[in-house]
Amino acid sequence: MRNRLKVLRAERNWTQAQLADALDVSRQTINAIETGKFDPSLPLAFRAARLFGLRIEEIFHDPALNEDGSNPATKIKRDAYM
Repeated sequence: MRNRLKVLRAERNWTQAQLADALDVSRQTINAIETGKFDPSLPLAFRAARLFGLRIEEIFHDPALNEDGSNPATKIKRDAYM
């Protein structure tokens, strides 16, 4: 899952440790999320969204989905039956 966490953090001049404190997680967790090694839990994603004043979708993005959030595989399957 791709995310804008590092960019949003940098815009506010926050360190990973400061963001980690604000989200009640470790700095290592923030690093793992920013580098794509770890996807946040839903509660953590909601906390991040509230902290930044954004929707979850504005921070976290699944590259397998289309820009509008739809799943391209669903369209292929649906079209195959029509």
